[in-house]
Amino acid sequence: MEKDGAQGEKSPSELIDARIDELGDWRGETLARLRALIRQAAPEAVETWKWRGVPVWEDAGMICTGETYKAVVKLTFARGAALPDPKKLFNSSLEGNTRRAIDFKEGDTIDADALKALVREAVSLNRSKTKR
Repeated sequence: MEKDGAQGEKSPSELIDARIDELGDWRGETLARLRALIRQAAPEAVETWKWRGVPVWEDAGMICTGETYKAVVKLTFARGAALPDPKKLFNSSLEGNTRRAIDFKEGDTIDADALKALVREAVSLNRSKTKR
């Protein structure tokens, strides 16, 4: 795992672990659950830490970010506007031409299968645009 020099000796995965622990409430639990689903759907994805504290998952490009706010945990898909969303998971950032997001509020149910399918679609799209 890559080390992020700006954050000392901790890896991005360790920084994400610390963020989950420091939240200590439903947001930490939700971020941990979302992270587990992303890892299941995209086992080759790399966790990174950007913009002074935002967990990011990448595979042939950015898949999504996992931001935490007071009232929501937000997964923002970098190329979400280009992804099929048959289960209508996207409920935020719908006006843009590129990104789409899913806001999870306290008590929301996560549709694990639909989310994993969306992550797999994002990886597939990234890989289709990457020349190897």
